[in-house]
Amino acid sequence: MAAKLRKGDQVIVIAGKDKGRTGEIVKVLPKEDRVVVQGINMVKRHTRPSQTDPQGGIQEKEASIHVSNVAHIDPKSDKPTRVGFQTLKDGKRVRVARKSGETIDG
Repeated sequence: MAAKLRKGDQVIVIAGKDKGRTGEIVKVLPKEDRVVVQGINMVKRHTRPSQTDPQGGIQEKEASIHVSNVAHIDPKSDKPTRVGFQTLKDGKRVRVARKSGETIDG
Protein backbone atom coordinates (compact mmCIF):
# COMPACT_ATOMS: atom_id res chain seq x y z
CA MET A 1 0.00 0.00 0.00
CA ALA A 2 1.22 3.50 -0.80
CA ALA A 3 2.28 5.75 2.05
CA LYS A 4 -0.33 8.30 3.03
CA LEU A 5 2.09 10.12 5.35
CA ARG A 6 5.63 10.92 4.28
CA LYS A 7 8.72 12.62 5.68
CA GLY A 8 8.32 16.39 5.55
CA ASP A 9 4.50 16.40 5.80
CA GLN A 10 2.81 18.81 8.20
CA VAL A 11 0.58 16.90 10.62
CA ILE A 12 -1.61 17.61 13.64
CA VAL A 13 -1.88 15.29 16.64
CA ILE A 14 -5.51 14.21 17.09
CA ALA A 15 -5.12 11.98 20.17
CA GLY A 16 -2.80 11.63 23.16
CA LYS A 17 -0.93 13.97 25.47
CA ASP A 18 0.07 16.35 22.64
CA LYS A 19 -3.43 16.60 21.12
CA GLY A 20 -3.87 19.75 19.02
CA ARG A 21 -0.15 20.37 18.47
CA THR A 22 1.31 20.45 14.97
CA GLY A 23 4.69 19.53 13.57
CA GLU A 24 6.65 18.14 10.66
CA ILE A 25 7.29 14.43 10.18
CA VAL A 26 11.00 13.73 10.71
CA LYS A 27 10.96 9.96 10.28
CA VAL A 28 8.47 7.32 9.11
CA LEU A 29 8.59 3.78 10.52
CA PRO A 30 6.29 1.84 8.14
CA LYS A 31 6.83 -1.62 9.67
CA GLU A 32 5.64 -0.38 13.08
CA ASP A 33 2.97 2.01 11.66
CA ARG A 34 4.57 4.88 13.55
CA VAL A 35 5.99 8.34 12.76
CA VAL A 36 8.38 10.68 14.55
CA VAL A 37 7.10 14.27 14.58
CA GLN A 38 9.40 17.21 15.34
CA GLY A 39 8.79 18.56 18.87
CA ILE A 40 5.97 16.09 19.63
CA ASN A 41 5.97 13.24 22.20
CA MET A 42 9.20 14.38 23.88
CA VAL A 43 10.78 11.88 26.27
CA LYS A 44 13.77 12.12 28.58
CA ARG A 45 16.64 9.73 27.81
CA HIS A 46 19.29 9.00 30.43
CA THR A 47 22.61 8.54 28.62
CA ARG A 48 25.92 7.46 30.07
CA PRO A 49 29.05 9.36 29.02
CA SER A 50 30.63 8.10 25.80
CA GLN A 51 33.21 9.24 23.29
CA THR A 52 30.62 11.02 21.19
CA ASP A 53 28.92 12.56 24.25
CA PRO A 54 31.52 12.94 27.02
CA GLN A 55 29.08 14.80 29.30
CA GLY A 56 26.24 12.23 29.30
CA GLY A 57 23.21 13.11 31.43
CA ILE A 58 19.52 13.52 30.66
CA GLN A 59 18.62 14.43 27.09
CA GLU A 60 15.22 15.10 25.53
CA LYS A 61 14.28 13.57 22.20
CA GLU A 62 11.18 12.81 20.14
CA ALA A 63 9.61 9.39 20.52
CA SER A 64 7.49 7.81 17.80
CA ILE A 65 3.72 8.17 17.73
CA HIS A 66 1.21 5.84 16.06
CA VAL A 67 -0.02 6.99 12.64
CA SER A 68 -3.65 6.72 13.76
CA ASN A 69 -3.00 9.52 16.26
CA VAL A 70 -1.91 12.05 13.63
CA ALA A 71 -3.76 13.59 10.68
CA HIS A 72 -2.44 15.45 7.66
CA ILE A 73 -3.06 19.21 7.65
CA ASP A 74 -5.23 20.42 4.76
CA PRO A 75 -3.18 22.84 2.60
CA LYS A 76 -6.23 25.13 2.14
CA SER A 77 -7.83 25.34 5.58
CA ASP A 78 -5.07 24.25 8.03
CA LYS A 79 -7.47 21.69 9.55
CA PRO A 80 -7.01 17.91 9.83
CA THR A 81 -7.95 15.89 6.76
CA ARG A 82 -7.78 12.34 5.48
CA VAL A 83 -5.53 11.53 2.56
CA GLY A 84 -6.69 9.89 -0.67
CA PHE A 85 -5.11 9.10 -4.01
CA GLN A 86 -5.98 10.32 -7.47
CA THR A 87 -4.61 9.37 -10.87
CA LEU A 88 -3.92 12.33 -13.14
CA LYS A 89 -4.43 12.31 -16.93
CA ASP A 90 -0.71 11.66 -17.51
CA GLY A 91 -0.92 8.48 -15.36
CA LYS A 92 0.80 9.96 -12.30
CA ARG A 93 -0.70 9.11 -8.88
CA VAL A 94 -0.84 11.99 -6.41
CA ARG A 95 -2.06 12.34 -2.83
CA VAL A 96 -5.09 14.57 -2.34
CA ALA A 97 -6.70 16.07 0.76
CA ARG A 98 -10.17 14.55 1.12
CA LYS A 99 -11.61 17.67 2.78
CA SER A 100 -10.74 20.20 0.05
CA GLY A 101 -9.67 18.05 -2.90
CA GLU A 102 -6.34 19.92 -3.05
CA THR A 103 -3.31 17.95 -4.24
CA ILE A 104 -0.67 17.44 -1.55
CA ASP A 105 2.28 16.55 -3.76
CA GLY A 106 2.30 17.24 -7.44
